[in-house]
Amino acid sequence: MSEQALDLRRSFKIVRRHKAIVCSVAALGLLAGAGHTVLSPPMLASKALVVLPDSASRYIGTQVVIADSNPVLAGAMRQVDPPVSLQTLRARIQVKSVTSSIVSISAQGKTAAQAEATANAVANSYIAYITPANSPVGQVTAHVLERAANATGTSLPIRVLIIGGLGALLGAVIGVIIALALGRSDRRLRERDEIADAIGVPVLASVPVEHPTDAGRWARLLEDYEPGVIHAWNLRKALRHLGLTDYRGGGSGDSVTILSLSSDPKALALGPQLAAFAASLGIPTALVISPQQDANATATLSAACTGMAASGRPSLLRVAVGKREIADRQPGAGMTVVVAVVDGRAPRLANLVNTSVTVLGVSAGATTAEQLARVAAAAAGEGHEIAGIIVADPDSTDHTTGRLPQPTRPTHRRPPTRLIGTAPETRR
Repeated sequence: MSEQALDLRRSFKIVRRHKAIVCSVAALGLLAGAGHTVLSPPMLASKALVVLPDSASRYIGTQVVIADSNPVLAGAMRQVDPPVSLQTLRARIQVKSVTSSIVSISAQGKTAAQAEATANAVANSYIAYITPANSPVGQVTAHVLERAANATGTSLPIRVLIIGGLGALLGAVIGVIIALALGRSDRRLRERDEIADAIGVPVLASVPVEHPTDAGRWARLLEDYEPGVIHAWNLRKALRHLGLTDYRGGGSGDSVTILSLSSDPKALALGPQLAAFAASLGIPTALVISPQQDANATATLSAACTGMAASGRPSLLRVAVGKREIADRQPGAGMTVVVAVVDGRAPRLANLVNTSVTVLGVSAGATTAEQLARVAAAAAGEGHEIAGIIVADPDSTDHTTGRLPQPTRPTHRRPPTRLIGTAPETRR
């Protein structure tokens, strides 16, 4: 799956799945853009106009160069407040010809007053440089046509919105790239069809699961679990598909093992929820916690079951924690649900309880195809064929079903006739 081309639909799902990353990076871009704008506020600009005699129109380009020369700017520096270096002043000044006899001197400043004062200072220095009779560039009569006033520029709040918005947009693009990179390398299965295809076993049901973190919450789940109408119907169909709802009373009923992986803690609740649901249907049900590869995987669930078993309260749901043979010693149980957890990297099922049917519990986005294949192969090696899959906490964007297509029988065709030889020619 990691080597598949990223089409638009899959890309959209990946971005939606990692929307927290995209939103976080976009927020960082917004904060970075807004912070940079506040720390480096936008410059305001003002313009002064200097008019030259008509005789200077032939040399207007020269006058533009003179107005932006070092001597003129050096003379203006004495009038600029706060003081700036010659390089800074040059970066803030722009000189150009408006007409053949008018020179425009624009200046930038952090405030309107600074921009206006800088433009006027350069204009005054330029006039003072070319007007005297002993001017190094020749005497030119010039005067200020329009003093700098009414500095213009984008206000700080608007600038913050613009730069902050651009930062957020850039951050969102970076976040999408990160999300797609993570999604491309993520081999965990999220869609029901992917999970079913991994081991060629159909998904029987998909339900949300509770996530108890201690024995008390596990006990409340076993006592009070009540699925919604849709999920209850899905569980009922799964039990019917497995042939586990035909309880007529008396004797021992059927049994099912809900097998999950230790790296997938969400799937652990599938067995207890299925047992509680079966009991709600009026079926005397026994929930058995089988020996695990990792004892910590079911420690709190086992503690809750031990406490409920010791209470002795009458209930259609009985619980037990013990060895392999305990599943066979549940008299009167119409259904026995065995919870088993194995290591997905090196599953060992030698001590797995023998039940009528084995079902694999998987939560969306928690396992890879390789892990499921290892568990299925290990189960088959011990005589426990996986009959179906129940998906916990299905992905909200997953619209697949996980139902494998049934193989169609080939249409009946008349077999070809085998020719033994050729008929002799008939002579006339």
